[in-house]
Amino acid sequence: MTLEAVATHAGVGRGTASRVINGSERVSDASREAVLRAVRELGYVPNPAARALVRRRSDTAALVVAVEEERVFWEEPYFSAIVRGATAGLAAAGIQLLLAIAQSRQDRDRLTAFLKARHVDGVLLSSLRGDDPLPDELEQSGIPTVLVGRPTGYVPTWAVDVDNTAGARLAVRHLVERGRRRIATITGPLDIQAGVDRRIGYREVLEAAGLRPVPEGRGDFTRASGAAAMGELLASSTELDAVFAASDSMAAGALHVLRQSGRQVPDDVAVVGFDDSPVAAEADPPLTSVRQPLEFMGREMARLLIARLNEEPVADSKVIVRPTLVVRQSS
Repeated sequence: MTLEAVATHAGVGRGTASRVINGSERVSDASREAVLRAVRELGYVPNPAARALVRRRSDTAALVVAVEEERVFWEEPYFSAIVRGATAGLAAAGIQLLLAIAQSRQDRDRLTAFLKARHVDGVLLSSLRGDDPLPDELEQSGIPTVLVGRPTGYVPTWAVDVDNTAGARLAVRHLVERGRRRIATITGPLDIQAGVDRRIGYREVLEAAGLRPVPEGRGDFTRASGAAAMGELLASSTELDAVFAASDSMAAGALHVLRQSGRQVPDDVAVVGFDDSPVAAEADPPLTSVRQPLEFMGREMARLLIARLNEEPVADSKVIVRPTLVVRQSS
């Protein structure tokens, strides 16, 4: 059954029938009712592929994640929450989400070529690091992009992020208010702006409280890196009484090492993480953590991308979300 048949049956032109089926308001009530009645009576079903060709749209967006596959699916709940939010937000506009994981340089080259060939309408980017050229390459190719977070040295025009510096301040100020004075940190990677900003917030609170800094541990947001950094911190500073880890996964690794060393949490060492992911609630003891509303952030990414695709104005193309602190037994 064709669109022309629907138009003939309804007694309207093909353009009017097309506007009704595509949800346009630029038709009269009588014409709309006639077309909808014809659709029902003829059993007309729009051809998505044909509509996409006419509109030059694929109704597909890609979420590009530049980390190892196991971190996306098993290690870090961060990604699954972003995916859920983005998928829900895009689905409301009839757009499917394609997940692309770029691990090796070869993966990245193939993916870049795929995206530049316009197989998708737009791109959501996450976990880019350092001087990654992908955001600029996509924008220069005319492909709408929205970032969650950002690599250091790159300032996106369209992005969603949490106020990472403010979140770190919440965490460390909480530890100071609990009477902790030798507060260490396990940073995230410092070629991602979130890692830099959380470290800045940590240092700002120590300075404001007149506390001496202690040696820093360095991680990459994974549980293994948190455990390794915690081991190094214990070896270099036996006096520490608190740790702020820049992710829940790293905090969970730190908890494991502290338990193995015979230290009690929070009696001997208090621990605070960042994300308020399921890892925090399931930790032993349950982990105090800075909450960033990841599903909401994923939906906001989708909203901004849809606005770009439809060339709609937005109040602000950069959404900065306010973090909160969720206090549990680890502090």
